[in-house]
Amino acid sequence: MQDMFRDSSDTTISPARSAAPVVPSDTVALPRLPKALYVGSAGNIAVRCADDQQDVVFQNVAAGSILPVRAAFVRATGTTAAQIVAFC
Repeated sequence: MQDMFRDSSDTTISPARSAAPVVPSDTVALPRLPKALYVGSAGNIAVRCADDQQDVVFQNVAAGSILPVRAAFVRATGTTAAQIVAFC
């Protein structure tokens, strides 16, 4: 497959090159720091962003939303949304 953007830099605003399902955990960090999170089923999402020292909860996130956050953790406690996908 030809990739016409192969030599372009990969930035936080460029399209994701991979996606992976997120399993919320109170203790295990995401394996890769994502560019954003996709929310498949509505609810709350508790995250710890890459440069923060405390968690924040995004309340009432609608299904189909994309959160442009670089989350190191998606916590099980406080997360009621489901089918979360990390864009990397």
